[in-house]
Amino acid sequence: MSKRWSTEEIRALAPEPPVHTAAEAAARPGAWPVLGSAEDDSGAALLWGVHAGPPRHRAAVRIAPGSAPGHRCGCRRRASPCEHALALLLLWSAGTVPGSGAPPRWAVRWFGAGPADPKAAARRAARREERAAEGLAELELWLRDQVDAGLAAARGTGYARWDAMAARLVDAQAGRAAERVRDLGGAVAAGGPEWPGRLLAELALLRLLASALLRGDALPEGLRATARSRVGLPASPDASAPVRDSWEVLGRRAFRTGRLDGLRFWLRGRGSGRVAALVSFAPEGTAPDAPVRPGTVVDAELAFYPAEHRASLAAAGGARPAGPPAGSTAAGALDSWAAALAEDPWLEAWPVVLEDVRPARPREGGRWWLTDPAGDSLPLPAGADPPWRLAALSGGAPVTVAGEWTPWGLHPLTAWPPDGSAAPVPLRPP
Repeated sequence: MSKRWSTEEIRALAPEPPVHTAAEAAARPGAWPVLGSAEDDSGAALLWGVHAGPPRHRAAVRIAPGSAPGHRCGCRRRASPCEHALALLLLWSAGTVPGSGAPPRWAVRWFGAGPADPKAAARRAARREERAAEGLAELELWLRDQVDAGLAAARGTGYARWDAMAARLVDAQAGRAAERVRDLGGAVAAGGPEWPGRLLAELALLRLLASALLRGDALPEGLRATARSRVGLPASPDASAPVRDSWEVLGRRAFRTGRLDGLRFWLRGRGSGRVAALVSFAPEGTAPDAPVRPGTVVDAELAFYPAEHRASLAAAGGARPAGPPAGSTAAGALDSWAAALAEDPWLEAWPVVLEDVRPARPREGGRWWLTDPAGDSLPLPAGADPPWRLAALSGGAPVTVAGEWTPWGLHPLTAWPPDGSAAPVPLRPP
């Protein structure tokens, strides 16, 4: 596939600065109800999307190796390229344009290409997997070098050590594996007493991911599909089998990946019991879309990505306020995490709901915990800001708390005090 352009290269295409500013504002996946990409036999990439507007219109960009991108848009702006074509390029550069197989007829017609060839698409998919496998083989060798050098050597090398390997994985179209490698630099830079254990755990998970992709024939189909997804091989939500349910919105968590700000919403189906994560992104400095609100129940259809809990909103009905969701003890929360981890060993976070817990800090200046009636506790992340808002809502009384459990502790997201009203309890991470 054509080499991904950097933000600076895309900025240089803008005919004037206001056009690029408008493009950054439009570069939100939530603003594009239709969004996709495909590659032809020559290695050219075709990007297309329908911008929600108002008014609603189509845009497409074709990127061929060694030439300037071609672009078409229904907005008929005088600027060329317009902000919508540039927004597609920004989304593609950030890795948020899914590979969607055959492009729509209008995008093909705009650029004078022939009809989609299923055999050619299969060949492109095979080449993509070959490139990813080559990148993961290099990752295995790189991981051995890190162990040979020792963890202590990681403290003095800065981000270049991680960024170089991440860039190689991006070239191999293993974008999600690249994100994990890039995040290692942040884990080391954060320091603290836990950084050696965290680094070693992440290196081991990367080794497991490389092995799973390179030796996937020996794995069950579900786990093999999960590994492909975690590497970053293209996948689109399965719109042919949406799951309709009344979804409890348990909470939301803000995060950052590269130059994008993100929001992750955790949902749980009342009928199916299924867990879903809705994720939205926006360029740094702009707000990601918030399609749902914590503390409510939404009647909706969700389309799930293959082998993931990540989903997209296929169709939504009304939202209504809801009381506290059904929860469990600390032990029950860890059991649900263990079951989820068995399906996806690279899982980074999992929603849990705890009933009748109290925030507590056993010693002054120590770590905060949430303690259930049985006396079992789950820790909040070491070094995070004290959960004063949660403590104030509790006032010493038991509360229901929905949070995001990670290997490093529990991030509270939403709390329901005794009066049953939902309140966000964001926790700034260390």
